[in-house]
Amino acid sequence: MTQTSISSFSYAAQQAQQWVNELAEDLDWNVHRAYHLLKAVLTALRDWLSPEEAADLSAQLPLLIRGIYFEGWDPSLSPATERKKRDFVIRVEKSFGFETNIDFDTAINAVFKLLDRHISHGEIVEVRNSMKKSLRELWPAH
Repeated sequence: MTQTSISSFSYAAQQAQQWVNELAEDLDWNVHRAYHLLKAVLTALRDWLSPEEAADLSAQLPLLIRGIYFEGWDPSLSPATERKKRDFVIRVEKSFGFETNIDFDTAINAVFKLLDRHISHGEIVEVRNSMKKSLRELWPAH
């Protein structure tokens, strides 16, 4: 393996860790919980988008986060048939693991804010516009 590919891999790990650390700080959680939430929200979001929009969003994710995003994806099942806010929150809860002491609306909003900080405004607008109005309420508007 060349030095360039090793440093690229190290950079990818640093970026992924930065995202998880930011989310943990935003929610005052440990990084383990923040990672699981990020994965749960990203995979639910991916399944709510058309395959084309899911791919467009993925192009702006850090390399290792992109791997998490696509893990287990079946594009033939996207977008999900039920795409209401309640269905999205339930999917995140199931993926995260049911914990009664979590306000999932707030947690999901924190992930969306993280995406807002790191993804281009134009892409965020496209993703938000592809969602039902009730789910867009969880995503901060600019």
